[in-house]
Amino acid sequence: IIHERLSLGYRVSIEIGCRDEKDGVKFNMAASMDDTFDEATDDSYYTLLNVSKDATNDEIKSAYHRLCIIYHPDKHNSSGDRKSAETFFAKLHKSYEVLMDPQLRTIYDIYGVKGLEADWQVIERKRTPQEIREEYERLQKEREERRVQQRTNPHGTVTIAVNASDAFDHYDEPGVYHRSNIPSLFVSSVSLTQSIEAPLTTKDNLSMSGAAQTQNGNGRGNFCVSLRRVVNDKCWAEMELGAGEGPSLQLRAYRSLSARMFTTVALGCQSPRTGLVTPALQAVVARHLDRHTMGYLTWKWGAQSAMQATVVRDTNTSHVACSAQLGTPSSFLSASYSYKLPDDARIKFSVKYGVLGVTFEYGGEKRISKNSLLGASVCLGYPSGVTLKLKLNRGNQQYVMPIFLSEEIAPAPLFYGTIAPLAIFAIVGGFLDKVYFRRETEEVAEREREENVRRTAERRRECLAEIRLMRVMVDRIRETEESKQGLIIERAHYGKLVTDGSRQDPGAIIDVAIPLQSLVNDSKLIVHATTTKSSLPGFYDPCPGTEKSLAVSYRFRGAPHQVTVADNEHLKIPKQSHRLPDEPRQ
Repeated sequence: IIHERLSLGYRVSIEIGCRDEKDGVKFNMAASMDDTFDEATDDSYYTLLNVSKDATNDEIKSAYHRLCIIYHPDKHNSSGDRKSAETFFAKLHKSYEVLMDPQLRTIYDIYGVKGLEADWQVIERKRTPQEIREEYERLQKEREERRVQQRTNPHGTVTIAVNASDAFDHYDEPGVYHRSNIPSLFVSSVSLTQSIEAPLTTKDNLSMSGAAQTQNGNGRGNFCVSLRRVVNDKCWAEMELGAGEGPSLQLRAYRSLSARMFTTVALGCQSPRTGLVTPALQAVVARHLDRHTMGYLTWKWGAQSAMQATVVRDTNTSHVACSAQLGTPSSFLSASYSYKLPDDARIKFSVKYGVLGVTFEYGGEKRISKNSLLGASVCLGYPSGVTLKLKLNRGNQQYVMPIFLSEEIAPAPLFYGTIAPLAIFAIVGGFLDKVYFRRETEEVAEREREENVRRTAERRRECLAEIRLMRVMVDRIRETEESKQGLIIERAHYGKLVTDGSRQDPGAIIDVAIPLQSLVNDSKLIVHATTTKSSLPGFYDPCPGTEKSLAVSYRFRGAPHQVTVADNEHLKIPKQSHRLPDEPRQ
């Protein structure tokens, strides 16, 4: 039983360039449809200006004007310094423009820099943050409709059934000469199924599916077209037309009865080659019994009438399903259990007892890559015999190979059916892991490492240029502070600091004494809490992906002080609590 959940939202990405208009802000939309952005965590504009996220316009203007004194290109005469100043001042001015504009600042606070790159309609300057959110959601829905028209969701299954019973149930007929002792294998049946979706709108979806099968020289197939209409978030209806063993018609509907309960109803009829119309009706009622458990009641009427009850429990570590069916021509009891292992692997057991026989199945499956899953199981039953099932899922395509081993339950087919897949998986999986997947993982990690090294080196060059620009102003600030025994930054390091007494990696920290001294104003230094301090002028991230801290040693009124704060922690100095104890006099 499948519980189909409605999913009307599609992930959309929007990029932007902006320009002012007379009565609003105009945005140009030019973005990929495959990405999206959520609530913003980017506060680099605030960090660059060293203001809090709730700073007033006056505070932003004051911080901007103070930084302009240091970094304005007109303040630097040499060509190299002037070029560096122009680059940094452009970022500084961009931050100032965004934070001073109420609409741009609201968009930036909600969606970050990517939100500023979104395509919006002309936004009136008196719009509230809620109205901006609504405008964004409206534009997103428009892009969903355009995107959904281009979306297909192909699914396919290839099943190849192999009969290998000659390996275990070999029968020597009297008087028949056998040329070889090699057991014969042959393909008993092949079936192919494929389906695609052709969304018309966000509420209308057209699906097409087909199937073909050949078995023992006989073939058959069918083709179906269905149209689904989503009435609202609680109801949908679907009509399906098919052709194959005669024309068929099915009507299906889904209805959510409450937050914990839903029902589906299907009515169908088929006119086979005999000309007799065969009607069928099925109804399912499902309910959430608790957070991890679903209960289903199914009623079927038609050529195969039955009543079925199913309970499914799914947790982070296991999956359990139990079913009981009473009907014609089949009545049975079944139970299955799956235990979820680390590394996207699981082992499975199931048993089924009914009027047509009894079966027991055991096996497992493991995800061998991001889009590939490999599985194997052994099914033994009476009177069905022993069958080995191999399965490979690759994206939306599934490849299944049931191998019939024996008509009788015997130790040999059970042993080889169990050991052979494990041995093959160990050999092939180990080979792929060492040769392909591990190499692929190492290549991705190496590319990321090279990109981090490149970005770090580029940012380091920019920071050295920024420090060179601020040196003259820092010398003046330090001279003024020394004249009144004010705040002097003696040492400051930012990065992955070692606190357990082990050796400090010099490449994991940077010296930021000069950048911090440039932020001192009237014997005070305030660094506002942000997600990271790496966007401060003269700062960069020396070790991406690791936790960083800022350690500062300073003197105030001639006394030594010391403090260490986390990367996202607020820093305000001087403080009495930072003062180091006086050294004892000799």
